[in-house]
Amino acid sequence: MATKDAVLDRAVDLAREAALEIAEQPADVGEHLGSTLDGERLVSHRFACEARGYRGWQWTVTLARVPRGRVATVCEAVLLPGPEAILAKEWLPWSQRLQPGDIGPGDVLPFRADDPRLVPGWTPSGDEEQDLVAIDELALARERILSPAGRDEAAMRWYRGAQGPTSAGALAATAACSTCGFLVSLQGSLGQVFGVCANEWSPEDGRVVSLDHGCGAHSQTDVEPEATQWPEPDPLIDDLRLDLVAPAVEPVVAEVEPAADVVELTEPVDAVTEPAEPDASVEPTSSVAIDETEQPAG
Repeated sequence: MATKDAVLDRAVDLAREAALEIAEQPADVGEHLGSTLDGERLVSHRFACEARGYRGWQWTVTLARVPRGRVATVCEAVLLPGPEAILAKEWLPWSQRLQPGDIGPGDVLPFRADDPRLVPGWTPSGDEEQDLVAIDELALARERILSPAGRDEAAMRWYRGAQGPTSAGALAATAACSTCGFLVSLQGSLGQVFGVCANEWSPEDGRVVSLDHGCGAHSQTDVEPEATQWPEPDPLIDDLRLDLVAPAVEPVVAEVEPAADVVELTEPVDAVTEPAEPDASVEPTSSVAIDETEQPAG
């Protein structure tokens, strides 16, 4: 069993110089925290790290010497975490680190050829030209489709989520989505359990919901009107605001006085005066002769 090495234990200054060489600033190397015997003629000295962001870390310098030697040699100098050091979380690959909702606008996921949620939508024949003709005739728009495992995974996620039968809104609802007129059914096996809500007043509008889900915007539900408990408010009059209203223009009626030469008849006319004799000096303008026998009687 290795015992303490007096030569290496006394080489604290040599170990500090090695730590200063790898530190960015001399002030980053703190007090000496002790030494550890790693093996025969092998000792590690530890110094406190005073650099910002490395609380609890230690500068570790390992020294060694040859047999029967009296001079210490630096083997390595590193920065290692201590018992109370702040450490980052264990590194995970991106495929395990990403969570639903992390993908934002402009983000693109790498292609996964071995995605277990997808299977080939058609089997290539080996002839590229023949495959293209088959794709056009069969109207295949997808090279891969949802696999049974992917379908089951999606169904369990939807059914156990906020659009399933166990959410707070579904438990408080009086009717299920299966009887709602706003439910749009899905095709395939998923349509036996799920549909899409098309009610703009529903909190689930545009989302996949289970048939036994429910909300307060069901097409067949109704509530009895209740009288308001608020008292009738008094009319509010704003004394600080004046409304300028244009006055109404009345039509002006002019009073017409009777002419001075108009004579009012107070007695009925008993006789009709005969017309005056025509003036002989004025020539008639018409060639029609006047028959005196057709004159009215006096």
